[in-house]
Amino acid sequence: MSTHTPPSRKHTVVIVGAGTGGAAVAARLRRARPDIDIAVVDPAPNHDYQPAWTLVGGGAYRAPDTRRALRDCLPRGVHHISRAVTALRPDERRIELADGALLAYEYLVVAAGIQLNWHAIEGLADALGRDGVTSNYRYDLAPYTWELVRTFRGGTAVFTQPAGAVKCPGAPQKALYLAADHFRRRGVRVDSLQFRTAAATVFGVPFYAQALDKVMASYGAQPRFGQTLVQVRGADKIAVFESVVDGRPVREEVAYDLLHVVPPQSAPDFIRHSPLADANGWLEVDKHTLRHARYPDVFGLGDCTSTPNSKTAAAIKGQVPVLVGNLLRALRGASNTESYDGYAACPLTTSVGKVLLAEFTYGGAVTPSFPADPRVPRRFYWWLKRSFMPWFYWNVLLKGRSLPATHRGRDFPVGVPSSIQP
Repeated sequence: MSTHTPPSRKHTVVIVGAGTGGAAVAARLRRARPDIDIAVVDPAPNHDYQPAWTLVGGGAYRAPDTRRALRDCLPRGVHHISRAVTALRPDERRIELADGALLAYEYLVVAAGIQLNWHAIEGLADALGRDGVTSNYRYDLAPYTWELVRTFRGGTAVFTQPAGAVKCPGAPQKALYLAADHFRRRGVRVDSLQFRTAAATVFGVPFYAQALDKVMASYGAQPRFGQTLVQVRGADKIAVFESVVDGRPVREEVAYDLLHVVPPQSAPDFIRHSPLADANGWLEVDKHTLRHARYPDVFGLGDCTSTPNSKTAAAIKGQVPVLVGNLLRALRGASNTESYDGYAACPLTTSVGKVLLAEFTYGGAVTPSFPADPRVPRRFYWWLKRSFMPWFYWNVLLKGRSLPATHRGRDFPVGVPSSIQP
């Protein structure tokens, strides 16, 4: 019996993933060094501007406007390999593709994004898109969110957030705020508006969490902490949550009319099961240089890595110039000089027309780009979220360009501003 091994192609730089991080790195590398042999590996036919899916779910954006053909988002001269990655072999400097082919590299950039584990919640996969169950974390479901919100005539609306790291951790509550704003504007009576999260607070940075507690209360929403969604019985419109009481797991059945679910998330399986993973399954990189902790020919950025920052597109904007700068130096045989400070931003849509712009760096340091108190939702930030950021994404970030960083540490009063209105 033949044990033929497929031939191995080789490129100077192989980028796994053509999402925000992978596409931006490829473009920036091409701008700096057009002579570098670059291959991008990703089987997806399209590239999505996912930060706008929350707006789609709130009736403020069109889903088709968030999607473009992937071939139009990659720079000319870059090899696009439209296949899935099944294994990483860093000791051989090769990756394995779904058809068994091997791809060799001098340097590897892993920008594989985050894996949405829909099947981790019993019954969820079968209920999605019907029975009042939706999620803004999928292109095809965000319009269904708006349909449910638009046709809601009263009852119980439940919004969930799982334990652990998630893509855009503010998105679960953004869905609630936009729905609640619509209900209020249309005079829809909500018997119970619930935010059930496995976390201990509404937001990971206390400075912003205090303000968001006030926003949540202004809508009459009930935050329930330490709550993990474990089952959805769509036909019965029942969601089952588990919490720990006196050290013992306790389950609660909750009847709903609208259920917005955010699934548990992790690094992709081919990273979790590779030598490149840390103990929690994330790609193990130095949080400042974005170079792998044990394999110097491997770099990583974005949601799949171990960097302890919020997983947002804004974080990738800060990571791209650091990674590319250090990779270019590595190609010349020099050491790292660029350093990422953990910057991330979360534009929290507290209503249609206003956004609370949370910006912070490692350790939860508050570092806004503007001098105004960032805890106050503002119409200018809505314009940034709704109009400027999509333009910046498609025309600047994905083209390998950048704007100067404007965030910095600023001091604000300890108390929550009384002017907070969603």
